[in-house]
Amino acid sequence: MVYYFTSNAVSPAAFIYVGKDKFENEDLIKFGLDHDVCAHVYLRLREGETWDNIPEPLLEDCAQLTKANSIDGNKKDNITIIYTPWSNLQKDGSMATGQVSFHNQKLVKKVLVKVRENPIVNRLNKTRVEKFPDLRAEKEEFLKKKRHDERKMREQQQTRDKQEKREREQLKWQKDHAYDDMFSPENMEASSNQDRDADFLDDFM
Repeated sequence: MVYYFTSNAVSPAAFIYVGKDKFENEDLIKFGLDHDVCAHVYLRLREGETWDNIPEPLLEDCAQLTKANSIDGNKKDNITIIYTPWSNLQKDGSMATGQVSFHNQKLVKKVLVKVRENPIVNRLNKTRVEKFPDLRAEKEEFLKKKRHDERKMREQQQTRDKQEKREREQLKWQKDHAYDDMFSPENMEASSNQDRDADFLDDFM
């Protein structure tokens, strides 16, 4: 089971989700998406957003929800919560259930939560929805769409490259043949003085 929360601290609203327990979180770790940000809870970023510019109100919602869903952290004040992009999570067979490490410590940020803010936690809990998603299928569908979008972008780039190549070739041809008409036999004959009347220079007097 996965719990989904809606944060209205930003507009449009953002979606935060968390596994019911550490076993559920194993699937979230395994089948996360590229645009997920992870702490104890997961934030699904919207298009154009990045993990390092999360609005402060939304970050506070995530931090408070993380504290509230931590057995130990919920009892303490002044706790530090870390978060990182999903792609930075590292998991191997030697780790306990729900435990993770990181590929790159430089991609890990910290946020201090001094105390539990019940108004924030209560607001988020009112939006909680319990679901049993097929995380594997969601992941496969996401990757399928990603491959499709990347292929479409490559095709569009190839079309632009071909068009630019045609335009360059056309400009080069025009440059190389700019004087072709000027020196055509017809124009050369018309500009020749050979067949003109002997007194044609009188026209310039």
